[in-house]
Amino acid sequence: MKLKGNRLGSSLTLPTVALLLLSSTALWAVRTQEDWFRTGTGMGVEKFRLAVPDFRVVGLQFNPLGETFNRVLWADLEYSGVFDLVSKSFYPLVPPAAPEELRPQEWVAEPVNTHLVVFGYVNASSTTVAIGAWVYDVRNPRSPPVLAKVYRGDASEGTVRQLAHQLADEIVSRLSGGLPGIAQSRIAFVSNRTGSKEIWLMDYDGHNQVRLTYHNSISLAPRWSPDGTRVAFTTYAQGKPDIQIHSLVTNRRVAFPTYPNTTTTLAWSPDGRQVAFSSSLTGNQEIYVSNSDGSNLRRLTDLPSVDISPAWNPRTGQQIAFVSDRGGAPQIYLMDADGANVERLTSGEGYATSPAWSPNGQMIAFAWQKDLSSFDVYVLDVATRRTVQLTYNGGRNEQPVWAPDGRHLVFQSNRSGRDQIWTMLADGTQLRQLTLDGSNSAPQWSWR
Repeated sequence: MKLKGNRLGSSLTLPTVALLLLSSTALWAVRTQEDWFRTGTGMGVEKFRLAVPDFRVVGLQFNPLGETFNRVLWADLEYSGVFDLVSKSFYPLVPPAAPEELRPQEWVAEPVNTHLVVFGYVNASSTTVAIGAWVYDVRNPRSPPVLAKVYRGDASEGTVRQLAHQLADEIVSRLSGGLPGIAQSRIAFVSNRTGSKEIWLMDYDGHNQVRLTYHNSISLAPRWSPDGTRVAFTTYAQGKPDIQIHSLVTNRRVAFPTYPNTTTTLAWSPDGRQVAFSSSLTGNQEIYVSNSDGSNLRRLTDLPSVDISPAWNPRTGQQIAFVSDRGGAPQIYLMDADGANVERLTSGEGYATSPAWSPNGQMIAFAWQKDLSSFDVYVLDVATRRTVQLTYNGGRNEQPVWAPDGRHLVFQSNRSGRDQIWTMLADGTQLRQLTLDGSNSAPQWSWR
């Protein structure tokens, strides 16, 4: 695939109703919380009103690539959490495909009443595709375009999807003060759809699901390296839990030591130079830190308890959250990256597991079986210890992980029957199921 950019001058079923009710409950709960959560996730910012007419298709007639591009771009922008998309039913009959065709007054007037318009063309031949895209502030028609660019690539569905993702991320970045979009990010997860638990990868929206490991054993707990070039995971390929690291560049295993007994749940430092993991190499299950190649091994915890699931603060690299049953039931704890200043973060009620830091290093998402009934996803503010619940009465919801934009989370849930991978906005709304085949678990969103 070759991509490059050049600059230019209703009826509702009962399950659906139930899902809407669950989403409404979550949204109401989050909105009753204090401002710390909305500020930390960016969900309290007023959304841009954005019009996105279908890009005009030129070149080959009846080419499905234009339809694919328009569908993917709309879905990406709608799910970004940044925009309020104006319904296409309000648009002028002939949307522009180039700046000279734009009539700002048509887009400012009711019923469109938008601030910005995204428009352009899709020019496809039998071998290549060129997509011209513009974003204009129609309330300031004399100002230069927010974005003007041509995207080029091979005339394939995969390329067109990628170009739509790329454009969506650029729009999000330019209109949200430089915050990253997530349309080009990926999710690693565990699936048993082939008969054994293997590591799989997919695009953020569930498309392009591909198998990574072929161990025909049990592989668990995938973890992306910060630069997105490696995936670490736990495997039983040799009969006991060990950590392996796979390079996506060479498609080969990267050297990492094999330790005695159980070694699992690796976490990368923000610079990718170090890793933390849990191992029982000396008897008790403890947290260790080493260089990313396994050298310079240091033990951070040393108690007769199970310490597991380390998670490195992605903002500072100075703190590690982890799970420990040192006080009885598993709870979330925090320590400095050298093992000092250990403190419990969660209240001690029920079972708290799988901590995951927000990209800004201020909050931790985790799974909490608070009343010993079912696990749900919660978010904890590290500074104040305040929590907010994001999932309600929807089966068992576990292993939450933040998207790189800090506005979305991915998690596993059995709300539809078997364990599947779901995403949602950080306020608990816009739930989306990404997987269908087999049982799927342990999602991990790439760092970017």
